[in-house]
Amino acid sequence: MEESMEEEEVLIYEAMMDDQNHNNWEAAVDGFRQPPPPPPPPSSMPVPAREPPGGQLLAVPAVSVDRKGPKEGLPLGPEANGVIMMLKSCDAAAVAKAAPAPTPGSTININTSTSKFLMNVITIEDYKSTYWPKLDGAIDQLLTQSPGDYIPISYEQIYSCVYKCVCQQHSEQMYSDLIKKITNHLERVSKELQASPPDLYIERFNIALGQYMGALQSIVPLFIYMNKFYIETKLNRDLKDDLIKLFTEHVAEKHIYSLMPLLLEAQSTPFQVTPSTMANIVKGLYTLRPEWVQMAPTLFSKFIPNILPPAVESELSEYAAQDQKLQRELIQNGFTRGDQSRKRAGDELAYNSSSACASSRGYR
Repeated sequence: MEESMEEEEVLIYEAMMDDQNHNNWEAAVDGFRQPPPPPPPPSSMPVPAREPPGGQLLAVPAVSVDRKGPKEGLPLGPEANGVIMMLKSCDAAAVAKAAPAPTPGSTININTSTSKFLMNVITIEDYKSTYWPKLDGAIDQLLTQSPGDYIPISYEQIYSCVYKCVCQQHSEQMYSDLIKKITNHLERVSKELQASPPDLYIERFNIALGQYMGALQSIVPLFIYMNKFYIETKLNRDLKDDLIKLFTEHVAEKHIYSLMPLLLEAQSTPFQVTPSTMANIVKGLYTLRPEWVQMAPTLFSKFIPNILPPAVESELSEYAAQDQKLQRELIQNGFTRGDQSRKRAGDELAYNSSSACASSRGYR
């Protein structure tokens, strides 16, 4: 009986010691094990299961631990430090295995975006073969159009071509091509004027001047982006002034000494040239080069104000004589506007008198 009692006491003591050792091991793991890293991002390749580092730690993951921090009074021994280091190494290995390796697809996407960027580059060959021919055709139509004509061109498309060429650093080439294009056109116009007979010379010069000035109203806005970011900033000039100067040099200067005598002759003969044609030419010449006023100040003063000096009282008689001479010339050419005005005034007076008499009789 006493031997059985002693054996039971030994078994109870060994069980208590086993429980105490187990509790000490669990507390060491619970207090000093670091939180696991976040799960790795999912990848297309399966990640192999992590193998346990040793047979002694097989029981550790199976234990349901409560992460409340280290327990008070638990000594930190070398065994606990070894457990922590082994767990950290296992977690780092798992993260390294879960990290996705670069795939060929990502490299292909980068190359694709680069190729798309390179496709948007406009080379000088692209400019000469694709973009400038569109601009060349539109400029041709604008330079040869008549007032009121409809031109089937897309202004949006032309402006877009100019914008892209400026952005791709082709402004200098485009400006050179534009000047060369318009210069060739004006040289052809000048040759046509030289072959014109004297009776058609003034009228054809007026048509050429009006057609060119009308074309500039469309050409300059189409190339406004080039004008703003190349001509004004780098050349310190303006596109419209440059194009007007081209007409002055290649047309007006070559014909001014043939044109001016014809204009003075037409001035002395009333209505040999229509007043609108005369006004357009005189104002156009003054716009091209104001110094040409000195060639015929009286002619220019009839269409442009403040050309002649102010009138003085001592010259009033001379002005009156000039007006009388003009009236006599008009009468000699069959212009009887004064007689017609007096006749219309008499008819109106007779009509008013008869109307008044009729109304008075009706009232009675």
